[in-house]
Amino acid sequence: MDLTLGMEAQALLEDMLEITAQSLVPMEVTEHYQIIKELGKGKYGQVILVTHRKRGTPMALKLLPKASTKLQNFLYEYCVALSLSVHPAIIGMFGIAIESSQHYGFLYEAALHKDLISIIKPKAGIPEPAAKLCAKQLVSALDFIHSRGLVYRDVKPENILLFDRHCHCIKLTDFGLTRPQGTLLRLVAGIIPYTAPELSRGTGDTPGLPIDASLDAWALGVLIFCLLTGYFPWEKTVPEDSFFDDFVIWQESGLDEDLPFHWRPLSKDAIAMLQHLLALDPAKRGPIRRVLNYLDRPWRAEASPKDPLVTVQ
Repeated sequence: MDLTLGMEAQALLEDMLEITAQSLVPMEVTEHYQIIKELGKGKYGQVILVTHRKRGTPMALKLLPKASTKLQNFLYEYCVALSLSVHPAIIGMFGIAIESSQHYGFLYEAALHKDLISIIKPKAGIPEPAAKLCAKQLVSALDFIHSRGLVYRDVKPENILLFDRHCHCIKLTDFGLTRPQGTLLRLVAGIIPYTAPELSRGTGDTPGLPIDASLDAWALGVLIFCLLTGYFPWEKTVPEDSFFDDFVIWQESGLDEDLPFHWRPLSKDAIAMLQHLLALDPAKRGPIRRVLNYLDRPWRAEASPKDPLVTVQ
C-alpha cells in the first residue's frame, strides 16, 4: 500500500479544517433561507430543502445538532465533501458552512428524486441498463476519491442520490466516514452486509487495520449484487451467516456446483465481475475500474430462480 497519497490527503484536510473553522458563517437558517420540506433524516441530523430568500436558489441544507456533534467532526465531513465535489458523480457543494444557535450546517445541490434505495424493488432490483449506469458512475467517483488518497467507506444505496429516476445522473453524498488511506480502522463484528470480512474478525483487543481502496471495492460488489437481484448476498460477513458461509465455500472450492442458489440469476460475466470485487483476499480486489470491462456484457441470466432471502429495504 502506497501511503504517500494518504499522508498528503491528511495534510490537505488539516489545512482546510483550520481555515474553515475560522470562516464559519454565523446565522439562523430562516433569516436567509426559506424552508421548503425535509428531504431526509437520520440519527445524526437532517437534510432540508431550502431556497435563498433573495435569489430563490434551491439547495439542500444538512443540519447537525450542536448538542450531539463535535465541531471537529462537522468540519471534517464538510471539508472532505468540498474537496471532492468537483467530480460529476459526487454531490456539488456551495462552499458555505454555517453555525446557528442550535446547529452546524452546510449547503449542497438538491437531489429531488430521492436516493437509490427508493427505486430498488425487493426480489427484483432495478433494470439492468440502470444498474450499469450506476456502476459506471460509481466506479468513476470512487476511482477519483482513491486518486485523492482517500477511502470512501460508506458505499450503500442510501448514500447515492438520484437526479433522475433512470440513473442517468447519480451522485455520492455523506462523507462522514471517509478517511485517508492507511488510517488504522478498528475491527468490528460484521454489522452490515457491506462490511468487508477482514473488518469482521475483531474483538475489543484486536489492533486496527490500515484501510485502503479494497474496502470500497467490496462494498461496491455488494451494492451491484443488490441492484441486480433485490437481495443482500448476506446479512453479515461472518461464518455464522449461512449465506456468507456458502459464498466462502464456493470461493474456496471454485466449483460450479457450489455456486450459491441466489447467485444463479446472474450471468457468468456478472459473476466473474463480482468475484473480482468480492475476493476474500483484499489484495486481489482491485482495481475497481475493471468493472468497466463488463458494461457491454449481459449481467442477468435468462432464467431467475425464486428463493426467500434477505431483501433490500
